[in-house]
Amino acid sequence: MERWAGKVAVVTGASVGIGAAIVNKLLDNGLIVVGLARRVEKVKELIDDRPEAKLHAVECDVTNEENVVTAFAWIKENLGSVDVLVNNAGVTKETTLSDGSLADWRNVLDVNVLGLCVCTREAVRSMRECDGESVIIHISSLAGERVPAVPGFNVYPATKRAVNALAQTLRHELAGTKIRVTKFSDTLVALSDHQPRTGSNRTHGKLLGVHTRGTYGNASSIAE
Repeated sequence: MERWAGKVAVVTGASVGIGAAIVNKLLDNGLIVVGLARRVEKVKELIDDRPEAKLHAVECDVTNEENVVTAFAWIKENLGSVDVLVNNAGVTKETTLSDGSLADWRNVLDVNVLGLCVCTREAVRSMRECDGESVIIHISSLAGERVPAVPGFNVYPATKRAVNALAQTLRHELAGTKIRVTKFSDTLVALSDHQPRTGSNRTHGKLLGVHTRGTYGNASSIAE
């Protein structure tokens, strides 16, 4: 990580959980970090905790294309080109495919797939402006590789399988450039003491029943 010190990293969904842990890990390694989040006050709390760190909080809803374009324009004007993008923003709505609403499904698709695509597009445009090595990391989920037998996930596993395919597609598109693309599949992770990454408490209990260790993953260890 030493060679990335002083480089500009953008993390989406940076307010809590894996996103916040990734922000802290990047700061530990000397990167300049831009945390994008709807709840930007949570990212500002990280700044308060680490006043010496080069962390910038930018309010951004990844489902709003104008928000994303504006955020990356701010980065270009104030920090220069992007060297690292971590597409971490992700949501799920506990419902079913047989009874769920289009609004809930669309929200999950907009955040997990289309929001990721827009952020990636803007990052690639920025990365192409410099000659150095860059990297794009998609945070996926094991649910995109093996769907757990738990009700309530509806379109979420499909969106994460899409993330995996998008990483492969982008890798093909950028072959021969200095932009590297990878993805990481996380496990069941607690966002905070009372809000794990997936849906309601009822779903959490069922998920723990099928999870091999019967425990939540640790955001900090995943960030490592």
